[in-house]
Formats: sequence, C-alpha cells, structure tokens
Amino acid sequence: MKRIHKILKSRLGFVGLAILLQILWWVIFVCRLTSYSVLINTFFRLVSIGILLYLIRKDENSAYKIAWIILIMGFPLFGGILYVMVGNKKPSKRLAVKMAAVKMEMKDALAQNQPILEEIQNIDPAAAGNIRYIGEFGAYPVWKNTGVTYFSLGEEMFAAMLEDLRNARHYIFLEYFIIQEGLMWDWILEILEQKVKEGLDVRLIYDDVGCVSLLPFHYEDMMEKKGIKCIAFNRFVPFISLVMNNRDHRKIMVIDGHTAYNGGINLADEYINQKVRFGHWKDTGVRLHGEAVFNFTLMFLEVWNAFRSPDLDYEIFRPHRWHEEAFAPDGYVVPYADTPLDNEALGENVYINILNQAKEYVYIATPYLLISDEMENALCLAAKRGVDVRILMPGIPDKPTVFFMAKSYYPPLLKAGVQIYEYTPGFVHAKSYVCDDRIATVGTINMDFRSLYLHFECGTLLYGSKAVLDVKKDMESCFPKCHQVSVGDCRQGMLGNMFTSVLRVLAPLL
Repeated sequence: MKRIHKILKSRLGFVGLAILLQILWWVIFVCRLTSYSVLINTFFRLVSIGILLYLIRKDENSAYKIAWIILIMGFPLFGGILYVMVGNKKPSKRLAVKMAAVKMEMKDALAQNQPILEEIQNIDPAAAGNIRYIGEFGAYPVWKNTGVTYFSLGEEMFAAMLEDLRNARHYIFLEYFIIQEGLMWDWILEILEQKVKEGLDVRLIYDDVGCVSLLPFHYEDMMEKKGIKCIAFNRFVPFISLVMNNRDHRKIMVIDGHTAYNGGINLADEYINQKVRFGHWKDTGVRLHGEAVFNFTLMFLEVWNAFRSPDLDYEIFRPHRWHEEAFAPDGYVVPYADTPLDNEALGENVYINILNQAKEYVYIATPYLLISDEMENALCLAAKRGVDVRILMPGIPDKPTVFFMAKSYYPPLLKAGVQIYEYTPGFVHAKSYVCDDRIATVGTINMDFRSLYLHFECGTLLYGSKAVLDVKKDMESCFPKCHQVSVGDCRQGMLGNMFTSVLRVLAPLL
C-alpha cells in the first residue's frame, strides 16, 4: 500500500491518471456520440475501414500492421480513431525537422572513410557490405586507430568511467535513458560538479520518460544551477500523444572527444549490482579510445544542437584536438545510431546482416525477444544452415508480462535449431551479438519493437578487434549458468497458447 500511495503522489501517478481519464473521456464521448445517430455510427465505421485499407498499402512492419488490423476489426467504432491518435510511429514533425536539419549540417563530418572501407573489402566483402550499409544509411563512417575495452559487467565499466571522468580536461557529454539518484549517479555527479568548477564544458541529456519516476520534476533546472548544461529529452506530458512513443534510449559518455563509453549500462545502482532488483544484473559495455569516438560525439551533438545553441564547427570535437599522440589500433570500429525519424530499421538490419553472413556461430544477448517476422526468419534460417545460434535471455525478468510474451517466440526458434538459454542468476540487460570470431556489436538496441522501430538507439560494431573474442568468452562463460530451454518447456496448454497468441499479436503495440 505504501508503494501504491507513493506512485499516486508522484509525477508518474499524476500523468498516468491524467492519461487514463482522457482515455475514459474518449470512450464515453464516442459511445454517446454514436448512440445519437446511425449516420455518426456509420461514419466511425467508415473511418475504421479507411484506416484498414491505408494499413494494407502502407510500407510498414507486417507484425505492427496485423496487430492494428485485428484491433480495428475487433473494435470498429474505436479502432480507427485510436490509430489516428496513437498508431502512427513517426515522431512529431517539429522534432523531425529540427533533427533532420542538424543531420544535414553534419553530412560532411560524417562522410565515409573510403580507404578504410576498401581495406575491409579486400579482407572480408561480407563484413564490408554491412559497414557500407551503416555508412550510407546511418550515416556513420568506419574508423581505425581506436582502442577497444570490453566490459562484461556494469561495475567493471563504472570503475573505468570514474577514472576517465576524473582525468577529463576539456568537456564531458552524457546522454542516458535512465539516471537515478544513488551511489552510481552521486559519485558521477560529484565529479561533474568539480569539473564545472574547473571550467570544463559539462552537458547532460536524459530521457524524461526513462527518469519520470526516478528524478525530481524539472531536474534539468537543478543541473543548470550547478553549471551542468542539461536537456530533458521529449518531456513526458499528461496528454495522449504520438511523440511519447519516441524515447532517447541511448547510453553515451564522451570525454574530451577521444574517449567514449557505450553499452546497456544506465546510471543507476542496479546496473552495477549495488541494488538487487532481479537477482544478478548482467550487462555489457565498451570503452573506445581513439578516432571512432567522433561518431559518438556527433550523435550527442545531433540531439543537443536540435534543442540548444548549436555547435557548428565540428572540427573542434575531433579526437586529436586534445590528444596529439597516435591512438593504438585494434581492428575496425563503427559506432552507429538508429532513429525513428526515417523508414530505415538500421539497428534491426545490422543484426539481420550479421545473421545472414554467419558461417559458424552467432551468440546473442538480449533482455527482450519481441521480434518481427524478418528477424525470426533470419534467426531460423541461420540455424537451419548449420550455424550455432544461441540466445541469452533473463532467468529473472524485469517485466513478467513481456517475458511471457517472449516465450511465444520460443517454439518456432527451437524447432529450427536455435538454442535459448535463460540466465539463472538473474536479469540479462546486455544487448550484444558476436559472430565467427570476427564481428561483434555491443550497444543499447534490444530485440523488441520499441528498440527496433520507435526509439533513438546506438551501438558499436567491431570487426577484427581483440574485443570480439572478449565478447565471445563472456557469452561462453554465461551459458553454463543458464537453463537451456527445450520445446517441452514451452507447452502451456490450450488456454495458455490462446493467451500467448493474443499477447503476441499485441506485442508490436507495447
């Protein structure tokens, strides 16, 4: 009861209640309106039919379309109107225009490094194809001269982050989905405040929905008073709105333009196992030191420049600006971002390309498994070709309903030969792929519809780096700690199967 009372008194409770009241008002309004006139009733049904025809022709993910088609057919009076209100996945036009303008200004700075791409082409044309795809449709170039350190746990990465933050001399950029007051954030914030006193340019972007129940209201004003420039991305407002779908799910830390951190690790205590929520928290991340950091700097500035006074001279943020010495090379590195502003499911396509090119194995870590038909086919086809495809999933889920929905995808994958492992000690929050000892990606992109289609995301693609084998070694150390799922584990009975079928239909909408 105390927890419920706390939620009701919080900003999240207020916003949730406001949205619920709006939904109830719309339901009552439409019911009463349609009861007055057959003409009005017919109008709403025609709207739903029009939306159905529009969906059938629309270039859209098939699972998302099917979910809406079933919903509209089941509730013809409300379905069409509901789609008009919340069905379009596109961000607000204002946000799209702002960020598109910034991206255009960055075009020259993000030009592909053709000589490096040609090197990879001569070594491995398949890998070069994936990197070329990211460069053209991302657009983010490939880099050499970048050291890569892989972290198999959040607490290991946190220790390195603190050391680099203390050594910062010029600027610090942070962009995170979740920030929560506690040991991890308190230590980082203490360093940030000290760096502001030393005259450094410290900037912070946090997602307002990700932090809505974790930070005080108008936390950005508190940061500004400390001298930390701050943006609360896409503010959570008490209105039913399309733009609330599109969250900044990225995790980026850039220090002096030459050092960056990326991965699944947010700035809250459970990510470093200082607070136990769902057993042992398994997460992953990477530290980059070198030329590839420039991609992450520009990702941050892409968001920053859309809302604050823009930095138009991108050359001053080059890695060598404050690091004259040569960087130690470690293979090829491509930090990349995905955005809902275009029709390109870049994050999903990078994953599918890895699966399609695999010859020996693909190991995958993901907290959620709510996938499109295209992703399911890629997983199954890889396994059917004889590729050792393994998926590492949580043993203790953070969202039981979503985990239950994920299990509806298990049977076809298992029958195709995909192996699924549930991490017995706790929760897997890592978002990692590793393939054939040559390519890996670590980042923020979950295998669910929200990450793949709705959120602003990012990742780090590695080719020929020593860290690729570190990712593999980490995965292999996890499998013995897991329960390997069998087809028999997926039997749920007739009612259970019907329930999971309903959940699977709704998965793209959640």
